[in-house]
Amino acid sequence: MDSRLNLVALVATLYACAASADSQETSMFSLSSFGTVGVVHSSEKKADFTSSVFKPNGAGRTRSWSANVDSLIGAQVLANFTPQLSAVVQVISEQRYDNSYRPFVEWANIKYQFTPDFSARIGRTVLPTFLLSDTRKVGYTLPWVRPPMEVYSLMPVTNSDGLDLSYRFHVGEFTNTVRGNYGQSDNREADSAGKALARDLWEITNTTEYEALTTRITYLKADLTVESFNSFFDAFRDFDAEGNAIAARYDPNNSVFEFFGIGASYDPGKWFVMSEWGHFDSHSAIGARSAWYVSGGYRLDAFTPYVTYAREKSESATSTTGLTAAGLPPDLAGTAVGLNSSLNGILGTNEGQQTLSLGMRWDFAKNMDAKLQYDYTRLKGNATGPLINPQPDFESGGSFSVISLAVDFVF
Repeated sequence: MDSRLNLVALVATLYACAASADSQETSMFSLSSFGTVGVVHSSEKKADFTSSVFKPNGAGRTRSWSANVDSLIGAQVLANFTPQLSAVVQVISEQRYDNSYRPFVEWANIKYQFTPDFSARIGRTVLPTFLLSDTRKVGYTLPWVRPPMEVYSLMPVTNSDGLDLSYRFHVGEFTNTVRGNYGQSDNREADSAGKALARDLWEITNTTEYEALTTRITYLKADLTVESFNSFFDAFRDFDAEGNAIAARYDPNNSVFEFFGIGASYDPGKWFVMSEWGHFDSHSAIGARSAWYVSGGYRLDAFTPYVTYAREKSESATSTTGLTAAGLPPDLAGTAVGLNSSLNGILGTNEGQQTLSLGMRWDFAKNMDAKLQYDYTRLKGNATGPLINPQPDFESGGSFSVISLAVDFVF
């Protein structure tokens, strides 16, 4: 309850700041704010449904209805120092790894516009991995309560500290934009066991626009370290050559992470249809996965009913023989069997899932909408999908339903 009260207080404070900025009529600085207040209910009572791997709980086991899954508030300050030089800072408050709503800096960069079509930014910038990456946190710009998790969870990291270059050119009626990013990213894991570190992260994205059609192609590569796995694979290394080989194969410690994605959106105004596909290979126990979705909706004045189907599957082995326990002393054999079981549990969580979503968006006021969404998810094999914090009697696989209510706003 305290986190919800803090969220409401922050909304009120940012609204007052926005009103004050409007009254000052300054041309150098501009302030915009956005947010989502939502609640989520999950039919699965033995685990929590969550929208991000960086969140510690959600709806289901921890509480029947949770406001932590989608609720957030954000503010963005844009400074135009000269026609070429500008800067932006975006701050967001949402549930974090430690269950707090402490604000954090999502963007903070300086931009120089060399020509109308070529610019460079340095600092913390968005990673333009998906069609909706630039506004991924701004619920009002999305047709759904949240982006399809099967695809967008493939790359949960949303920003990078480094350099961003953008070049736009025109071919007839086509506009093509090529963006390149180089930097690094640190994200605290939900269990506070460490950080997920991406180093030497580089991404290149090509976006093409033609009338109501937008397409995007993305390739990303980084050196990934997930610190919470370190002690687990150190235990394997105690088993000499065989254990070292397993650790070298599965430990996400400076492992190569690659992502490739394509997407397209067609939105002539009265209706929309969009689809994205993505694939990543972590070269570690996190595995390799691919996912896609297709979504469409029809606008009837203030109402937009929509439907989405999404599917994810594993592209790597979901089990392994692991350590050879035969011939080991009883105490070491028991340890080896336990390590093998844990490793197979990690690999098995990636088997796959599919989700059918039905929703309705209602634009009931200027710059505000209300959304109702129903999701039905089936998990394959031992997959856990977006479910965390399982109780001892939780059974992986199976299916569950999620109901989401949200109000989005921008001002």
